[in-house]
Amino acid sequence: MARPVKQRRVCELPGTMEFAPCSNENYNIVKMTVDEYEVIRLIDHLNLTQSDCAQQMDVARTTVQAIYDNARSKIADTIVNGKKLVIQGGTYTLCSQSGSCCGKNCSLRRGLLGHCRDQSRADICCGKNRFCSKLL
Repeated sequence: MARPVKQRRVCELPGTMEFAPCSNENYNIVKMTVDEYEVIRLIDHLNLTQSDCAQQMDVARTTVQAIYDNARSKIADTIVNGKKLVIQGGTYTLCSQSGSCCGKNCSLRRGLLGHCRDQSRADICCGKNRFCSKLL
């Protein structure tokens, strides 16, 4: 019997759920899950390591690596072959602080009232001080 899939914590839903080439209306569709999007956001956009990403999503690092490989393959397929990318579904739970928090390293969760303790990690803070790149 297969092991049940663990819910992945997602801190932010995509602002845009579909991406498509402008020149081609008869495109094939590639579906990316919300948890795959979150791994791309955390690793490629916020520059987290796979270990930090795993901690934030509350899964194993090997799980993040597998999700990351799938997500990058889907992104490459859409770009190289001119396909439409649709982000939907997946096995995830939305963080209760969604929109104002980005995981365990957030100053909101540390009780620091919006001040990052470690300025090298300010990009994953809740965004309430001048060092944070995610200003509210």
